[in-house]
Amino acid sequence: MIPDFGYGVLVLTFFMALYSAIAGIYASINKSQKLAESARRAMLLTFPLLSISSLSLIYLLVNNHFEVAFVYEVTSRTMPTYLKVTSWWGGQAGSLLFWSWLLSAFTSAVSIRKWDRDREFLPWVMVVCGITLAFFLSLAVFFENPFVKYWQTMSGEIVESVFRVKDAILFTPQDGRGLNPLLRHPGMVIHPPMLYLGFVSFVIPYAFAMAALITGRSDDRWIRLTRRWTLWAWLFLSFGLVLGGRWAYDVLGWGGYWGWDPVEIAAFMPWLTGTAFLHSVMIQEKRGMLKQWNMILVILTYDLVIFGTFLTRSGVLSSVHSFAQSAIGPMFFGFIVITFLSSTALLIWRWPQLRAETEMKSMLSREALFLFNNLLFMSILVVCFWGVIFPLISELFVGEKITVGPPFYERATAPLFASLLFLMAIAPLSAWGHSTLQTLGRASWKSAIVALLITVAIFFTFTQSVPALIGFFLIAFALSITLHEFWRATLARVHAQNENFATAFFTLISRNRRRYGGYIIHISMALMAIGIIGIEGFQYETQGTLASGESLNIADYTVTYRELASWDDAPNGVNYTRAVVDVSENGVYLGTLHPRIDYYFDAEQNMTIPGLRPSLRDDLYILLVDWQPVSSMGATFKIYVNPLMNWLWLGSLLFFVGITVAAWPDKDPEAQSARVRGKVYHSSSAD
Repeated sequence: MIPDFGYGVLVLTFFMALYSAIAGIYASINKSQKLAESARRAMLLTFPLLSISSLSLIYLLVNNHFEVAFVYEVTSRTMPTYLKVTSWWGGQAGSLLFWSWLLSAFTSAVSIRKWDRDREFLPWVMVVCGITLAFFLSLAVFFENPFVKYWQTMSGEIVESVFRVKDAILFTPQDGRGLNPLLRHPGMVIHPPMLYLGFVSFVIPYAFAMAALITGRSDDRWIRLTRRWTLWAWLFLSFGLVLGGRWAYDVLGWGGYWGWDPVEIAAFMPWLTGTAFLHSVMIQEKRGMLKQWNMILVILTYDLVIFGTFLTRSGVLSSVHSFAQSAIGPMFFGFIVITFLSSTALLIWRWPQLRAETEMKSMLSREALFLFNNLLFMSILVVCFWGVIFPLISELFVGEKITVGPPFYERATAPLFASLLFLMAIAPLSAWGHSTLQTLGRASWKSAIVALLITVAIFFTFTQSVPALIGFFLIAFALSITLHEFWRATLARVHAQNENFATAFFTLISRNRRRYGGYIIHISMALMAIGIIGIEGFQYETQGTLASGESLNIADYTVTYRELASWDDAPNGVNYTRAVVDVSENGVYLGTLHPRIDYYFDAEQNMTIPGLRPSLRDDLYILLVDWQPVSSMGATFKIYVNPLMNWLWLGSLLFFVGITVAAWPDKDPEAQSARVRGKVYHSSSAD
């Protein structure tokens, strides 16, 4: 049977990953290249094996094999095929297999690379990757098995088991429960895979860092080897966070994109440490500094990835994003403790060898400002971590989970984010090694005046709120400086190379993708900050019950209820209830919106779809909350006006452009040098 086959391949892959880790240890101890090569080949096999197991599960999902417990829990006959496929990661057991499959793909890709120059890293990279993969596979094999079947005993009891239960027959329900309607949104088709890609990608830099510690390599070779892995991990994780925000905005029906939910924060924390790591590795490459700090950051990022996965799957915290209670919580916690303590012990062992090659001589130098930037990221991390674990601590000591809400996070992090905006503006103007207030002032005074003029204009046209004005000034300051850097460098190239402006601009970026990709990211972050300040500081909200023809006023908008219709979509098992509302602004008719509520019969659950009118100025966001059986008797609406909201989404799009530019592969300078030396050698030999 296919479930038994899929499970058998899963068990085989678990032992293969375990063998790779054990063989890697023995290969390093015995200096055996053959054993190291065996560990590498074993790791290469994990991806095709897990692909076979995953395809087996997908087949079961698509073909309605409800005798398999996981298939019954996440699919139904009315679900379209694409949703049945994506339900692979819509439940606990399947998502663990999906996580493992992605990790095997990444570790196999690392195994394929040429190891000629880094042979000492090979066995230990296989050890770290093998242990991590074996851990996640063990959860799928022993605790959350996606291939468990239903069996009916002679007494009529339904039990779950991988293997046949004595005196029982296979039980197949007529239909499944269906995927949670909240997960049927298109954003959730992409959001979890992006988060998982970000999570598993960060395993690779951690593996190389541990290999560097174990082998005593104190240079930056491991950083150069993993630079692209880190950038793409950051891209995937960032993409996942933004998609999650858009999903929340479109589906959860509370008019926002971020609620400081524990699982949201769990994905945000490794992003914070990963961002700090991306900044500080540049200091190690340029100045030979912060080696110890970089190791701390990569260890934290790895364990926060596991911690985030633990929070989502253990059920210890209540969240709209999390899975149900599970027995795997203690396993996750134990793995986090073991990996963190062992990594820390390795770091302490090699601490003296990781001393900086140069000293920090100026508090305004670029490396100093980057370090301050990192400390701000870590401060935000501390706030987030404390807010997430506080309910657990309160339950431990007082027997009750006391949660902290958005006001705590917003008050604690707002000054830190503002400081990050300021550093983002001035850090590119500082020099490596030494900078002064005078040099920074000369480089930034024009941008400061531009920012001040923009802030004055905002004061007279939009808001007199002092915190908001400070935020807008910092955004304008960062944008002005970054855009000026592009302008100045492009003009210099126009004059030096006699190129037109467009050619000079694109050549400038292509010649230094890492730097100017980073500048594009800075611009995108400033644009996103506009949207965040808009919705956080100036959101309007109202609610009311309207009879047909009645209106609600909010800000400059008037919303008039016209009619309501309800109908069943039998093939998809959904009942749609849709309201028709007219929207006008200051007496000018703008159009019609259609907020609705979709009821899914298989899951017995509603999903709220807002009526949305977006613009660069604001979003009009209308929710149908309730209605009477006869539409003329009235319907209840909740209405939000979210100022500047779409600047967040525009900034997000530019953010991905910036990361792609920064992560686009450059030619390996060492490999180029080797080729040049080879050409020179052959040329001299011919002479």
